[in-house]
Amino acid sequence: MGQNMRLGPRLQIKQSQNLSLTPQLMQSIKLLQLGHLELAEFVNQEVEKNPLLERDEGENIAADLAESDIWSEIDNSDAQPQSVLSETIGSAEQIANNFDTDSANIFPEQVGQDSILQSTTNYNAKNHTVNSVHNPDIDSYTASKKSLSEDLREQAALMFDNSIDLLIAHHLINNLDERGYLDISCAEIATELGADIKRVENILAKLQTCEPTGIFARNLAECLAIQLKERNHLDPLMAKLLDNLHLVGAHDFLALERKIGANKEDILHMVEELRQLDPKPAAKFDGEPVKTIIADVFVRRGNNGEWEVELNSEILPRVLVNRTYYSIVSKKLRNRAEKSFLSDCLQSANWLTKSLDQRAQTILKVASEIVRVQNDFLRYGISHLKPMTLKMVAEEIEMHESTISRVSANKYISTPRGLFEMKYFFTGALSSNIGGQDHSAKSVQHKIKKLIDEEEANSILSDEKIAQILQKKLGVDIARRTVAKYREAMNIPSSVIRRRQKKSQL
Repeated sequence: MGQNMRLGPRLQIKQSQNLSLTPQLMQSIKLLQLGHLELAEFVNQEVEKNPLLERDEGENIAADLAESDIWSEIDNSDAQPQSVLSETIGSAEQIANNFDTDSANIFPEQVGQDSILQSTTNYNAKNHTVNSVHNPDIDSYTASKKSLSEDLREQAALMFDNSIDLLIAHHLINNLDERGYLDISCAEIATELGADIKRVENILAKLQTCEPTGIFARNLAECLAIQLKERNHLDPLMAKLLDNLHLVGAHDFLALERKIGANKEDILHMVEELRQLDPKPAAKFDGEPVKTIIADVFVRRGNNGEWEVELNSEILPRVLVNRTYYSIVSKKLRNRAEKSFLSDCLQSANWLTKSLDQRAQTILKVASEIVRVQNDFLRYGISHLKPMTLKMVAEEIEMHESTISRVSANKYISTPRGLFEMKYFFTGALSSNIGGQDHSAKSVQHKIKKLIDEEEANSILSDEKIAQILQKKLGVDIARRTVAKYREAMNIPSSVIRRRQKKSQL
């Protein structure tokens, strides 16, 4: 062993860089993807546990304190003014320094902005004018769980292979009532979206095959007819009975006998079969009716003809940091633990107020970019809907794709063409290897499902084989791993399991 080789423990200094997900960073990310109801619940919890936070309800807290005994013991010259708005909480850099990290880690969505005064609700797409948020009114909360509309969107994603059909389907889903009935006509939807009425009717017919059976009916008779058709019990006699449901409700069996040409015994048998059906297919879904959707963003045409994008200030929670109370209490504390607790409360309050502001700014930026790209859709209808990806928006507004993805989830934008979830305007794409147009991800999923549905028990397709077929015959540039990912997303088992299942059915 050489003289320079030494065995044994020793101390060594090494410098390296790494990004740590601080609790504040994780909370900032969480706030982005929350819908307005979940956000309201989160803010309510924070206000309850942090004595320095309060809702902005127009109350004069300082006036109340002035009447109390404790106020007389304080030197007013040292106290800050009454409850201040978030513009006095300090910059993002100051908050980050208190948490011993970089501001980008605390507020990753902030791009060149540091003032809470930049919290916005109104954005003019042409002039970039900004107004402030006022008067929130949040008085309802809900638990986060899968709703009927979410389940229907997942089913629709497997039914339609292009973004226009899918957007029409989403619009139909948004117009379901608590029973699961469609409360708007196909003609109205066609006019609103600028689409062909036949196309809307065809999409509705496909959606009426979704679960629960009977969904998307336009009236009770159609709801029952869909369920009977599923059971293969919709014969001409039953169809006549459905045309005369008012007589069934009135128990006028003599009139029914004349109308449909059946005897009383047959009529009673058919009525009993109707009683076994569900007249409200959505009412019992997961114990929850279809939720009312409230827009997070409004899009209106301004006086100058340009689109104006405005946040819905009624659902934006607005909290204040009560620095007067902090000043009062801090002078009374003697214990180090109490001082530390109060300091942590102030930092947490500052962070929440700043994060809420950044969330509002980010939603507005994303919505404004969607409006800019989809200008022709808003003006002329759904046939002018443009392909748009998360990457395109992220590059334009200088944010990360993951941020755009979180912001667009559970956020709704109200336009003259209807109410849409932001993420509906984004369509993933796979490139074409034969010089044609790119293929949407949902279109490729549909093609994969069709290949698997058509396979025989003695010729089950592996993921590799499906990728080869898509590449050679359909011109889709796709890898085996991507096929596996799409297959698993559609809850389709592997080729080994499918082979066993199909052989057991022989």
